[in-house]
Amino acid sequence: MRFSGFLSSAVVVILFVGCFMAVPEVVTAKHGGGVTRHYKFIIKMKNITRLCRSKSIVTVNGKLPGPRVVAREGDRLVVKVVNHVPNNISIHWHGIRQLRSGWADGPAYITQCPIQTDQSYVYNFTITGQRGTLFWHAHFSWMRATVYGPLIILPRRNESYPFVKPYKEVPILFGEWFNADPEAVINQSLRTGAGPNVSDAYTLNGLPGPLYNCSGKDTYKLKVKPGKTYLLRLINAALNDELFFSIANHSVTVVEADASYVKPFVTDTLVIAPGQTTNVLLKTKSPAPDAAFYMLARPYFTGMGTFDNTTVAGILEYENPKSPENAPLFKPSLPAINATNVVANFSNMFKSLATNRFPINVPQKVDKRFFFTVGLGTNPCPKNQTCQGPNGTKFAASMNNISFALPTTALLQSYFFSNNGVFTADFPDFPLHPFNYTGTPLNNTHVINGTTKVEVLPFNASVEVIMQDTSILGAESHPLHLHGYNFYVVGQGFGNFDPKNDPSKFNLVDPVERNTVGVPSGGWVAIRFQADNPGVWLMHCHFDVHLSWGLRMAWIVLGGKLPNQKLPPPPSDLPKC
Repeated sequence: MRFSGFLSSAVVVILFVGCFMAVPEVVTAKHGGGVTRHYKFIIKMKNITRLCRSKSIVTVNGKLPGPRVVAREGDRLVVKVVNHVPNNISIHWHGIRQLRSGWADGPAYITQCPIQTDQSYVYNFTITGQRGTLFWHAHFSWMRATVYGPLIILPRRNESYPFVKPYKEVPILFGEWFNADPEAVINQSLRTGAGPNVSDAYTLNGLPGPLYNCSGKDTYKLKVKPGKTYLLRLINAALNDELFFSIANHSVTVVEADASYVKPFVTDTLVIAPGQTTNVLLKTKSPAPDAAFYMLARPYFTGMGTFDNTTVAGILEYENPKSPENAPLFKPSLPAINATNVVANFSNMFKSLATNRFPINVPQKVDKRFFFTVGLGTNPCPKNQTCQGPNGTKFAASMNNISFALPTTALLQSYFFSNNGVFTADFPDFPLHPFNYTGTPLNNTHVINGTTKVEVLPFNASVEVIMQDTSILGAESHPLHLHGYNFYVVGQGFGNFDPKNDPSKFNLVDPVERNTVGVPSGGWVAIRFQADNPGVWLMHCHFDVHLSWGLRMAWIVLGGKLPNQKLPPPPSDLPKC
């Protein structure tokens, strides 16, 4: 298989092919200005060795990370997923708007039943009004630990980037490696009520790097030429950790976040949460230095539990035939693990490009307002069982104290076919019992359990959501991801949100547009979006441990009056539960 001529345009770049390259099997005729690109994902087991341990992991096409999916804005993607492993699975196309194609969004028991062993499903969707770096990943239990890969959307043919054309483009995916089976890790946690065992390493393009035992040969090396501009497409596919990232003796220019262009700014340290992507321009030095440079990532963490306090390293190497073998290897300094102010200052740097060519459409007026608390809690220990969570309870997580229970059939099917009894439309708009959210923690930490509650939105309503962290079981940052939408981050701050004074400080001119935002540790974030995409859309913390504990909810966006404002019926091969 090889690339056809459809990738030639004003944005001609050389893509690093790396070990996770994949190309379309078939490119069929154009439709409405784009082409249809067909991929085939075979879910299969593969023996992999990391940290001197070999084990069999779930992969797509035997790759870690999985195959690269490349398309252009306006293209249609048709991806056949065939499951040849014992586990159920589904694939989420993280950040894709899925306009009127909610059946292809992917979260198990939300928009589809999972794909069972020896079954298949075809994800069919068009990329509308988006270009940039996204990614795809499994959306069933903790399967995304090894089932993930880049989703790169190039501009339309003959359209250019709003920044200097890069010499090369390089996807860089951060992940987490567990010596144990990640499914066994979360299952044990859910059974005992304890926090799960942490990962054994972080990875950079699937490799842990030389700072881990037995891993010098498993190091990602980025080889560059002097005096060139490289576009690094950074993707945090780690399960449970926000990461600081820096390249020794080099700064980068941030140009995009979550596949939305931003006003460029220069930094030497980045923060990237699970579910977020960031495009940066790296201008290499000239002449080539007689040295190599570590690219390091390690976690940002403020919570009370345990975490993987290790560092992944890649190496930036210049093509320099005169460089001696014992050339120095420089290491960057990274912020402290709990450097919340660094994270806040970095987050505040992001502003939408907001030009005539790339306008924004932030709602100026709000039809529906919501206030959601976001944080941890507990469930009581079942009778005749010993639990290992706080004070003998079981860890839980919630939004507005509701720990969301996944149904046993898909929510979207239940809604579309009016199957009653699967969910209730009474998710609270505001906390049921207001309290000092970031003050002294409450004595009663129990969450409300076992319910599948949703919020219902009229078509095209303008929505504002305040998401407030709590100090219950420790304040920490929560990366909240909304399916089916981008949203504008109009405000954020520390402490409790002040409904009288904080809204006057909202940025309604050039707020950053994202699909995943970190709710600040001990603080709040305000987002706005237009509910113009009918369907059922999950919103959840992108720490998989918190997702598993119930930190999630779902929106039902009703259809409009016109045919193009309604969700079409499901495809015939939609998996059955």
